[in-house]
Amino acid sequence: MDEYQVLFDFVTNVLFVTVLGWYLITNLQWYDYRLSRVVLKHHKPLWHLLYFFIPLIAYYTTAQFFAIFFYFAYLPSVFVWHKKLDKKLILTWRVKRFLILLVSLTLFQDVLCTLKSACELYGVFIPLAIAYIGSYLIEKFLFETFKKQAKAKLTAMDNLQIIAITGSYGKTSIKNFLTEILSYKYKVYATPRSVNTLGGIIRDVNESLPEDTQIYICEAGARESGDIYNITTFIEPQTVVVGKVGLAHIEYFQSIENIIATKLEIMQSPRLENAYIHNSVTDEVHQKVTFFGDGVSEIDATLKGTDFRVDGMQLHTDVLGSFQTMNIEVAIKIAQQFGLSIDEIVKAVRKLTPVEHRLQLIKAGGKMILDDGYNGNIDGMLEGIRLCSLHEGGHRVIVTPGLVESSQELNLKLIKAINDTFDIVIVTGTLNAQLFDKHLDVKQKTILHDKSKITNILASQTKAGDIILFANDAPNFI
Repeated sequence: MDEYQVLFDFVTNVLFVTVLGWYLITNLQWYDYRLSRVVLKHHKPLWHLLYFFIPLIAYYTTAQFFAIFFYFAYLPSVFVWHKKLDKKLILTWRVKRFLILLVSLTLFQDVLCTLKSACELYGVFIPLAIAYIGSYLIEKFLFETFKKQAKAKLTAMDNLQIIAITGSYGKTSIKNFLTEILSYKYKVYATPRSVNTLGGIIRDVNESLPEDTQIYICEAGARESGDIYNITTFIEPQTVVVGKVGLAHIEYFQSIENIIATKLEIMQSPRLENAYIHNSVTDEVHQKVTFFGDGVSEIDATLKGTDFRVDGMQLHTDVLGSFQTMNIEVAIKIAQQFGLSIDEIVKAVRKLTPVEHRLQLIKAGGKMILDDGYNGNIDGMLEGIRLCSLHEGGHRVIVTPGLVESSQELNLKLIKAINDTFDIVIVTGTLNAQLFDKHLDVKQKTILHDKSKITNILASQTKAGDIILFANDAPNFI
């Protein structure tokens, strides 16, 4: 019986440590593998208490009753938590290496304790701590190795022109527009999706950048001072863009001045030739700087597309949103720098495709859907609301968590615009739920903590002829 008990305790400990490790690495992946952000910047710190600290304390205090708690309470609750996540753990090689190291350390510890009969309770914290530290050191070594490999590849591409793009808003849109326009004349490669960290860029260069690329367009994101500098000094772009700057990620930077200073780190490229800076960033004149943001006129932005003028060119695009004209404006200026003709630019702009999940128009079941799920800034959300105000003949519906990583003042501004436009409001998540519940004044509102129910709610509350705006689809860990 004692042997069976020992085996049972052994298995329980290995499973418990593995589940704690799964929870830890999931949160680390969400927050760019920075433990300080997981601890200090987490949007739902109560999760740490429920899924990490209480179980850890229970393991050392409940003794023989822990197995009951583990198998009938903790394990099922973590399973349900994981199933409800809309941004689940991605089993990258980094995650696999951490989990393999953690399980190996736990097995080694438990076998040693069992053979020597030296432990009343198997350790939990020690294998977790050693696995985290060991994983950090392994990833640090691999990061430097892959970084040297990527740097060598970029250096070997002698004639490669590199364009780096940063800013609070519009980075991905500028990247996509510029890629489509320059592709009329050059072989262009751009970082995919929202790859914009140094680690992501290094991996993309090593694995995906074609060696015959003429122009490489790289999106650069930041969560703290130095992030843009590190990307810039690695890729050394000849052309840089600083898009519109605002209060996005204000909780990390604390002030607009810190945001601007971080974005302007891109100017420190050792090979800088041309810089395009939005006029919201600075008005300091520099011989290499061209400002943009006020060169667009005669804008007519509707649900059918956008007409506008830039540098004497009359332009049309199916891309929705008046704010996108400033992003197209800077793409046009860079295209002119690279020698595209007016005729080529006009044709390229007309053929621009809407950026996925950024005021992307979809028609389904007689309903008009504006998918603006990847847009988390106030200007973009207000433009989406304005476009919905043009819709006639049905209900206007918005599904949103509000603004995240922003201020209460801007969320109140958003709520006022929603009150003036929409009939039905569905608020997702808990981050801004209380604020929205207090200040919303519409015909019908729903505060929805579980986003998995959205489909059923929309099916029951909307009909053909309605317009539905999905504004800022924040993951439910936020």
